[in-house]
Amino acid sequence: MKKTYCFFWIILLCVNFFAVVSCKEKAGEDDIRLYVNALELYGDGHFSLAAELLAGVKKFSPSLILRAKSEYFSGNLDRAEKSCKQAVKYQPASFEAKLYLARVLRDKGESEEAKQLAENMMIDNPNDIRLLRFAATLAMERDDAVEAAMLLDRAVELSADSAMVLLDRARLRWIAGRGGEALEDLSRAGAMLPRNSPVLRSINQLEKRITEVVQ
Repeated sequence: MKKTYCFFWIILLCVNFFAVVSCKEKAGEDDIRLYVNALELYGDGHFSLAAELLAGVKKFSPSLILRAKSEYFSGNLDRAEKSCKQAVKYQPASFEAKLYLARVLRDKGESEEAKQLAENMMIDNPNDIRLLRFAATLAMERDDAVEAAMLLDRAVELSADSAMVLLDRARLRWIAGRGGEALEDLSRAGAMLPRNSPVLRSINQLEKRITEVVQ
């Protein structure tokens, strides 16, 4: 389990390293360590503590985004909005920062601003399920059932790709010795696919193999 834990963080740090390089940031060991500690708090649902830990961050984009999300789920919309805008200013291409900014604006009652931001994001991210769902929610709130249905139909079509992501993660978790978590991913992946999907065969085979070993 300890090796698995270390392996997880190694992957995480590699991902963040490439994110840092892509936006030409210079992140030191302290920045990475602070982010990892805050991410662990965030994962455990300690949103206020995670936000407090990252309160002094000004330039490291992953930490700015994590702080914004932590503040959002803590219910502090004003701070979340400020952190989102700071993240977007520092890294204009940040999809996640913009998405959470749109969510903050909607929750603050600024639906028109949220709609405009979502539409702008849709130009570059037309196949993001999270954005499609959010845009559909805004459409439903405007009583535009036709647009909401169209957006959700697109999201459903893309759900097969999400199922494949879960299948890939299940395989990775199984290799890492996390059979229970792998089974959870497989269950979710299976629920997202139609009954006649050929991918279900792969899911069922892996699920059977893991279940036999776990039991």
